[in-house]
Order: sequence, then C-alpha cells, then structure tokens
Amino acid sequence: MAETDTNMHELDRLLQVARQEKPDLPEALEARILRDAARVRAGFAAPARPGAAALWRQLRAALGGWPAMGGLAAACAAGLWLGLAPPAALPDPVMLLDDTSGETLALFSGDDLALAMLEDG
Repeated sequence: MAETDTNMHELDRLLQVARQEKPDLPEALEARILRDAARVRAGFAAPARPGAAALWRQLRAALGGWPAMGGLAAACAAGLWLGLAPPAALPDPVMLLDDTSGETLALFSGDDLALAMLEDG
C-alpha cells in the first residue's frame, strides 16, 4: 500500500511539472497548422439555403435530365389513369381479393393469399 502511495505521489509530481512546461512548437509549424485549420473550417461553413429553382435543378439532374422527367411524368399519368378508370377488359384488383360477396370472383379466399405469398409454398 505504501509503495502505491509513493508511486501516486511521484506521478502527481511529474504531471505538475508537465503542466508548467510550455511545449516547444516552431513558429512556422504553428502558422501552417492554423492556416490549415482555417481552410478546413471554411469548408465546413453552412452553405446558403438553395432556392426552389436550385432544388428542381438538383432533382432533375438526379433523375437523369428532361427525358427521364418526361418518362416519369408519363408513367405517373398512365398509372393514375389506370387506377382511377381501369379498362373494361381488366378486372378490378380489389374485387379479385374480395371474397365477402358471392358475385365477385375471389382468387384468394381465407388463408390462400398468405399461402400464395410464402416463398416456400
């Protein structure tokens, strides 16, 4: 126990000496470190909030330009049209899954839908 106390007192004395000493750092190195830190800090500065036009440009570029935007708009319009007014040749998908009324075609009744969606089955 006494040996541990001696070691701790010696460590405290060494730490006190280290706190009082000023580290030797060359002036040129300190100037380069501060210059690099200022450059890095400037890179982290918050950019100005882009306007709506800049956001649309970024979205258009991310999707692939005007041709891709045109194709996406056409696909959205076709999906909306088919969803709201399906052709008479196609059955209504909601009616296919509905087995409560006797007059609809029920492809999946009861647990058949869950069994059909299993990967193993």
